[in-house]
Amino acid sequence: MVPPFDWREFALHWRADPLAVALITVAGTAYLGGVRRLARRSPRPHSWPATRTAAFMAGLAVVAVATMSGLARYDTVLFSAHTAQHIALGMIGPFLLVLGAPITLALQASHRSTQVLLLRIAHHPVVTALTRPLVAWSLFAATLFALYFTPLLDLSLRNESVHVLVHVHFIAVGFVFWWPAVGIDPLRHPLTYPARMLYVLLAVPFHAFLGLAVLSSTAHPLGAREYGKVLRNWGPSLVADQRTAAGLMWVAGELLGAIAAALVGVGWFRQEQRRQAREDRLIPSRSAPG
Repeated sequence: MVPPFDWREFALHWRADPLAVALITVAGTAYLGGVRRLARRSPRPHSWPATRTAAFMAGLAVVAVATMSGLARYDTVLFSAHTAQHIALGMIGPFLLVLGAPITLALQASHRSTQVLLLRIAHHPVVTALTRPLVAWSLFAATLFALYFTPLLDLSLRNESVHVLVHVHFIAVGFVFWWPAVGIDPLRHPLTYPARMLYVLLAVPFHAFLGLAVLSSTAHPLGAREYGKVLRNWGPSLVADQRTAAGLMWVAGELLGAIAAALVGVGWFRQEQRRQAREDRLIPSRSAPG
């Protein structure tokens, strides 16, 4: 029998996940090492924006919460907790990691040979293909629908190895999805700001559609075979819990889409300001007598 849900235990009961600890430690140490290397670089020290560092560290923190906090304990008990975990791993965490611009930091903090290697990876045909808008969009959408509307959901709930692979896949696909939209890391074919805005705005109705699809399938609750085996005499029914999960998908998609659109809008505005400033500087030279 699963004990009743307790917010204190949910927040304080953390269980170390060896893979998550290793990946978070390596990523965080490498990132902060790059920031320090830039600050100490001679003869031209460079100050890395604190907002990018904060975004990257926040992304790692989201991954830690999703994989080691009480959220990870209840993801096989409640479908809503499972959904919240995947929202964190597939949307929020990667979004923050992309804003941290880790590839740009690595390029600026590394030696020439490493820079050449990183650019080769970033411009590799496979990476180029994965970050094309249609491919990135399709991967993101297919990942969500494949998990929730195929036997993969039940398999991931009863097989720990599959569960971990799904988590890694969510983070990778989320990063690939957000990179062309809000990232500043180099791409072989970067999107213009109008294309970025369209790309982001299309995400909003998609999450609403996904939420409606989950909501409409309550006649046959998702993951019912595995969640039905959980012995508990507390909390919502499978149907009520799935409705909560559908609401989480909808709200999270709306909020994150609005934030991403705002960031793209700010970047677009600044680009137009810089373009206008360049044109203004050219006007006197053009009007000067020959």
